[in-house]
Amino acid sequence: MARIVIAGAGAVGASIAYHLVRHGGGGEVIVCDSAEVASGATGKAMGGVRQQFSTAPEVRLAQASARFFAELGAPLFEQVGYLFLATTEEGFARLAERRRLQLDLGVPVEGVDPAFVRGLRTDDVLAAFICREDGVADPTEVTRHLVREAVAGGAELREHTDARDLDADVLVVACGAASPELVDLPIRPLVRQLVDTEPVPGLPVDLPMTIEEETGFHFRRAGGGFRLAMAEPTLRWGTEEAVDESLVADWLERLGHRFPSAARIRVAHAWAGLYDMTPDAHPIIGWVGDGVYAACGFSGHGFMQAPAVGAAVAEELLTGNSSFDLSPYRLERFNGEAVFPETLVL
Repeated sequence: MARIVIAGAGAVGASIAYHLVRHGGGGEVIVCDSAEVASGATGKAMGGVRQQFSTAPEVRLAQASARFFAELGAPLFEQVGYLFLATTEEGFARLAERRRLQLDLGVPVEGVDPAFVRGLRTDDVLAAFICREDGVADPTEVTRHLVREAVAGGAELREHTDARDLDADVLVVACGAASPELVDLPIRPLVRQLVDTEPVPGLPVDLPMTIEEETGFHFRRAGGGFRLAMAEPTLRWGTEEAVDESLVADWLERLGHRFPSAARIRVAHAWAGLYDMTPDAHPIIGWVGDGVYAACGFSGHGFMQAPAVGAAVAEELLTGNSSFDLSPYRLERFNGEAVFPETLVL
């Protein structure tokens, strides 16, 4: 049996190890990390789990992962839904167009009156759509759960270890923005930041992840307060994980508009992490060299897609094929024309 070394103990690497064990490969699986489990981008993630993407391949990945998260259930996963709000006719049209694709693929997206969310300002909302199967999770705890299950099944965990120092028949590169350090890949690190607020009295426990279509501003409940995020007006390419305080102030103002009871709430914690961006915002999954397999470049979606990716990669590594179609994610796609860019990168 091949000796498989996984570089990266974030959500994707942990899921691959978990599924390898479930398929009987646990005795020859080592998952390692240069730091600790979930210490990189996974531990800094928003924690959203959604199926509402704009391209069919991403929707299918998300559907398979959503089933896994639903089985995990609370407290690791809270099925509170993903609510998209449109405040303009153009935003409404985009949401409606995406909904048609999502419905065709079996994602139960429905139009709703957003006033069902207690405390949410809706007088400027023209339309709202929700998928109630979606929700939020704790990325660190889910990843630790996957690693514990993998180790219990026979896999080995090595923290503070460089995967390149270990003998391997197969090296799986699943270390996010650091992946190009191990193998040449078209991945660039993009700095993104998040903000947690202090607790908000009366905040609904079933608050959906809420996204403004036009601005991309979104928030969820976290620790009794809000967790805030938004695409930045000027992209910060690089590895300096610094917080831009001017953005924090802007987000708090946006929160106060959309959720008036939080108008004067203070920040509890702000931090930055890295997205591992590819040219088309789709991951790279597959063989990229002799004995080297990549599962990276998730462009901010690694945590929510990790369960499906882990299952598909494990199957391909152990049997040579995957019942899940991984062809859209092969590295070779960049040799030709531009391919299916994902437009919904939050």
